[in-house]
Amino acid sequence: MKRILAYRFSAFGDVAMTVPVCVEFLEQNPDVEIIFVSRENFKDLFYLHPRLKFHGISFDNYKGIWGLRTLTRQLIRTYKPNYVADLHDVLRTKMLNSIFRRHHYKVYKIDKGKDDKERLTNVWNLDKNPLKRTTERYADVFRKMGFSLSLSYQLRPQSTSKKNIGFAPFAQHKGKVMPIEKSFELAKILSRSHKVYFFGGGKEEDAILKKWETEIPNTESLSGKLSLDQELKKISGLEVMISMDSANMHLASLVGTRCISVWGSTHYFAGFLGYGQSEDDIVHVKDLSCRPCSVFGDKECFRGDYACLAELDIQHIIDKI
Repeated sequence: MKRILAYRFSAFGDVAMTVPVCVEFLEQNPDVEIIFVSRENFKDLFYLHPRLKFHGISFDNYKGIWGLRTLTRQLIRTYKPNYVADLHDVLRTKMLNSIFRRHHYKVYKIDKGKDDKERLTNVWNLDKNPLKRTTERYADVFRKMGFSLSLSYQLRPQSTSKKNIGFAPFAQHKGKVMPIEKSFELAKILSRSHKVYFFGGGKEEDAILKKWETEIPNTESLSGKLSLDQELKKISGLEVMISMDSANMHLASLVGTRCISVWGSTHYFAGFLGYGQSEDDIVHVKDLSCRPCSVFGDKECFRGDYACLAELDIQHIIDKI
C-alpha cells in the first residue's frame, strides 16, 4: 500500500474542497491511502473514505521553524510516506516542504495560478474567462505523482429524505455578503412555504440570526449551536442550501446537497464553485465589468458602492427554488 502525506491548513472552505478530490482519487487508486494533515478542528470533514485518514494538529504545539522540524520528524516517523503533497503553498508549507526535502522527499505542490487570478481580478481587464477549478488544481498534484484521476463533479446525496431550506447569509469578507435587508426579506418570503434554518459564524452573526428567529415565523437559527459533525448531518437533510461564496457552499457539496450560491465581488470564474454544484444555481450581477475585483472578497470596492451586492435581486434566488 502506497501512502501519500498531504497537507492544507486553511481556509475552512478550501480544506473542505480537498475532500471530494481525495475520495475520488482513492476510489480510482485502490492501492493508495492518504494521510491528511490539517488543523484538528477540521477532523469531521474527513470521514467519507476508509483510506482517507486525518492527522489533526494545533500550531500552538509547533511554533516557528523548530516546531515545524519537530512536526516533520513526527510525521515521517509515524507514517513513513511514499509521497508528500502540499495542497496549500503558503509560507508555512514552503518551510515544511524544505524540511521534507532535506529528508530526501520529493514534494509535489499545488499550482495556484496566481498570475491568472491577478489578471482575472484586474478591473481594467474586460476579457475575463473561467480559470481552472481549484479542485482540478488539487487533482493535478496527485497526477504529477504519476497517478490517474478523473473527477466526476457529481453530488452524492447522503440522505434520501430531504426537506426544508438552509440559509447562510454571511461570509468572512464584506465583498461576499448580500445586504442584510435583502437577506432578511428573502428569509421572510421563503418562510411562508418552507421551514428555514439559519447557519452563521461569529458572535455578531449569531446575535443577528437569533433576532431574525424571533421576528420571522417558521425559522430557526442553528448558528453556534452545532458541532461540525452535527452541522454536516443537518445540511445533508436539506432540500437546498442558500449560501454566499463561503464555506457553507462547500459543506453542502460535501454531503450532496444542492446549493444556490450568491456571489458579489468574487466570481466562480476564479475556480471556487462548490464541487458538483451547478452553474445554473449561481446568482450574481452579470453585467458589471469590474467583477471579479477580488479572489476572496477582501478588497475594498473599486466603485465605492458595492453594486455587485446592492443590485442583487432576491427574486432570482426564489425563482431557482
